[in-house]
Amino acid sequence: MKLRLAAALPTIIQCSVRASQFGKMSGKLSRVVRFIRGLLGCARLCPRWCGESTNPVQRGQSSMTENKSPSRLKDELRILLGRIEEVPLSSRLRSLKLLRAYARLRETRLKSGLRAKLVKLLGLLGVCLLVYLARDYYHSVKYDRCLIDQPPLVRQIFRPAEDCSVCRDVKHVEKISNVDPKLFEERYAYSGRPVVIRDATNGWSAMQVFSFAFLKELYEGQDANCQFFPYKTEFRSLQDVFNMSTSRALLQAGSKPWYVGWSNCDQAIGTILRKHYQRPYFLPDTAESEKTDWLFMGSPGYGAPMHIDDVEYPSWQAQIRGHKTWILEPPRECHYSCNRVEVTVNPGEIIVLDTNKWYHQTLIVSDDVSITIGAEYD
Repeated sequence: MKLRLAAALPTIIQCSVRASQFGKMSGKLSRVVRFIRGLLGCARLCPRWCGESTNPVQRGQSSMTENKSPSRLKDELRILLGRIEEVPLSSRLRSLKLLRAYARLRETRLKSGLRAKLVKLLGLLGVCLLVYLARDYYHSVKYDRCLIDQPPLVRQIFRPAEDCSVCRDVKHVEKISNVDPKLFEERYAYSGRPVVIRDATNGWSAMQVFSFAFLKELYEGQDANCQFFPYKTEFRSLQDVFNMSTSRALLQAGSKPWYVGWSNCDQAIGTILRKHYQRPYFLPDTAESEKTDWLFMGSPGYGAPMHIDDVEYPSWQAQIRGHKTWILEPPRECHYSCNRVEVTVNPGEIIVLDTNKWYHQTLIVSDDVSITIGAEYD
C-alpha cells in the first residue's frame, strides 16, 4: 500500500503546487483534495489513513468537500502530504521504479496499438491501390495499342463477360435498305445487333476504282500500314503482298490462295481513299467515324479464321468487290442463349457489326478478288 502512495508522490506534489496558485478558490482546492484522496486509495485501499468508510453511500458524501473553506482545505492538504512523508524512502524509490516500469509498459502498449492501426491503414491503402491498378490494367489491355501483340489466349482470359441480350433475339442477320438514321441508332448502332445495309454505297466511285492494281500503285514504295494481318499467309508486310507474282495476284489456276488485312495511317493515302467513298448515310449525326481506314483483300476460298477483335467501338465494312460470307458466333458465355448465324455480303452492301462482342469468321465465296473497306464509329 505504501508503494502505491509513494508512486503517487510526484503527482500529489504537482497538484499541491497547483492548489497553492489558486488558494482563494475553494472549488479548485476541493478538486485537488478529492484527487489526492483518490490517489491515496480512500475508501478502498487505505481507509485507516483516510478515515472514510468503504460504503459507496458514505463515499458519496465526499462531495461535501466542495463546501469547505479554502483554509480548511489547505489544512487537509497539509495533513495528506504529511501522511505521505511517513512512507520510508526505500519504499518510495521502489515505487518510483515500479512507476517507471508501468510507464514503459503503457508506452509499449500505446506503440503496439498505434502499430496495429498503422498496419490496418496500410492494408486499406494497399487494397485501394490494387483496385486502381487492376482497373488501369484492364483499361490498358482493352484500349491501348501494344508494342507486342498479346497472345489470343491471354486476350480471351482477360476479356470481360458480355451481356447475352446483344444476341439472344438474333435468329438471322437482317438486310435492309433506305434506312432512317434515327431508326438505325435506336435499333442497330449500339445494340450489338448485326445488320446489312443493301444501298449503303450508292454513288461511291470506289465500286469502279478499287482493285488490286489501284491499291498496289497507291502504296507503291511505302509501307504505310499501322497494323498488318497476314492471317494464314507467308506475307510479313503489305509490300510483300504487292510484290507477289502476277499469276497469284490474277488468281490464275494453281496459284496459292491468300487473304490479308491492314489499317492505313498515312494521311495522304487516306485522303485519296476518301475521294472514292463517303461517310455511310445511315450513321447518326452524333456518331463520329474513325479516321483510320481498315482494308481487307483476298482470293476465293480464303478468309479470316474464327476470332474476336480487341477494339473499342462497333464498325462498318463495305464490300467493294467480290462476295464474302460472314459466320457469326455469340460470346462463349452466351453459347446456350444465342444462335450461330451466317450472312453473305454482296458488292455494294455494308455489314455493321460489333466485332468486340461477336466471334466472326469470313470466307470469300466469289470467283473474283474480294476487297472491303471500313472503319469504327462511336
